[in-house]
Amino acid sequence: MNNLLPVPVLLTIFGAGVALALPRRPRLQRAVSILCLSGVITVAAVLMYHTDRVGPLALWVGDWPAPLGIALVADRLSSLMLFVAAVIALAVLVFSTGQDQDEVRRETPVSIYHPTFLLLIAGVSNAFLAGDLFNLFVGFEILLFASYVLLTLGGTADRIRAGTTYVMVSLLSSSLFLISLASIYAATGTVNMAQLAGRLAELDPSVQLLLQVLLLVTFSIKAAVFPLSAWLPDSYPTAPAPVTAVFAGLLTKVGVYAIIRTQTLLFPGQHLTNLLLIASLLTMVIGILGAVAQNEIKRMLSFTLVSHLGYMILGIAVANQAGMAATIFYTAHHITIQATLFLVTGLIERRGGSSSLDSLGGLAKLSPVLAVLFFIPAMNLAGIPPFSGFIGKLGLMHGGAELGTPLAWLVVVGGIVTSLLTLMAMAKVWGRAFWGVPPEKLPAELTEVPEDEVEAVVDDRRPMPPLMVGAAALLVAFGLSFTVFAGPLYSYAERAAASLHSTAYVDAVLNAGRR
Repeated sequence: MNNLLPVPVLLTIFGAGVALALPRRPRLQRAVSILCLSGVITVAAVLMYHTDRVGPLALWVGDWPAPLGIALVADRLSSLMLFVAAVIALAVLVFSTGQDQDEVRRETPVSIYHPTFLLLIAGVSNAFLAGDLFNLFVGFEILLFASYVLLTLGGTADRIRAGTTYVMVSLLSSSLFLISLASIYAATGTVNMAQLAGRLAELDPSVQLLLQVLLLVTFSIKAAVFPLSAWLPDSYPTAPAPVTAVFAGLLTKVGVYAIIRTQTLLFPGQHLTNLLLIASLLTMVIGILGAVAQNEIKRMLSFTLVSHLGYMILGIAVANQAGMAATIFYTAHHITIQATLFLVTGLIERRGGSSSLDSLGGLAKLSPVLAVLFFIPAMNLAGIPPFSGFIGKLGLMHGGAELGTPLAWLVVVGGIVTSLLTLMAMAKVWGRAFWGVPPEKLPAELTEVPEDEVEAVVDDRRPMPPLMVGAAALLVAFGLSFTVFAGPLYSYAERAAASLHSTAYVDAVLNAGRR
């Protein structure tokens, strides 16, 4: 069973190579990509089942003994993240496959898109399964280099501008990560997380704090935690809808995963509770205030993405089992819901010709199916009962109340306010884009378009291909499964949270290294 651990990474890298060798065979590229991601889903499901019943799995790659080799590790948390990420990736890939060929050529060139997309998932998979900090760094770099290409597909001015900002921020965080790795290795002689769990505790508390803050700042940049989140709303909305969906669903959550892993495994006695609570509150409130102020749906969703990362930081900050279980459940839920909303926004843009609220109206009458596809995840994001968003937020509020400090209660109140403002933002989109009266004039962005080109722009308002609608509907249904099966899923999250505070992860890695 341990030999399954490298499969998600190797399968997607192999698929990327095959897809790259088939630049003139788009159908074969799609088939290869879908088969590879289906394989990753299957492996992730097996890992979820096994780690939940037997315990963590560890493999020292190349059969090198500890501490020389590179360890891959799967436990309940990493297996769950891998499974959800693979499902999202497959749905997004099917969605992009449904685009007609002229749009594909403009938005996502197939010869580049499929191999790069698979490399992105390889990086995400490697990050989730990494058992040492340097391999985690490698996972981040693989997904970041792939994301540079995906973000600038089409080469438009907006995408190049956004890509420049994104690359600069990513290089900064990667440089800081390397500084953190060098400092940790100099202090302990290893970057293996299982070994670090013991060696870091032997260091002077001030050195421990410095190393912890270095890692926390690094991963907070990658996760877009305030005040290190300004880059995200300017970067994500410019990319094609499938790319934005997978970015919003997965990339920031890899940063959240890294924070969870390092805080619980490497620094279990140093929670930095007050610092993280303040970051949680500011991320939630400032992010959602930015969302409410937007008239463009993609930018609005980008700000809600930042805002709701604050909920996940809340569960990490309170550092109790209730908060951590809620964070795990809410992270898996949010990956799905946020990706779904960005895909549905792609359909809105296709059907209405724009994603600006000033240019939309009457979509509920024009396309009732599209209205349903937006309404369900929008209410879920806002945390309306009985959806999984409400269940996750309730668990996080319980974790904050269990901590019971004045600052924790303030963050709980901030979380409630953020949820209400999220509902306000979603109601704004619903009221103007779906119930509102269609604009009688051309959209504002067309006023500067030459008259002979207006017709071509208006023609962008095209019907929605069934495959794109089906992929979005699949994600809506997957998001609803978090509500329908909330009981067993939340129990799984509670067991995952409990295992984070046990020695099972460390024991599995060190025992595997002695073989």
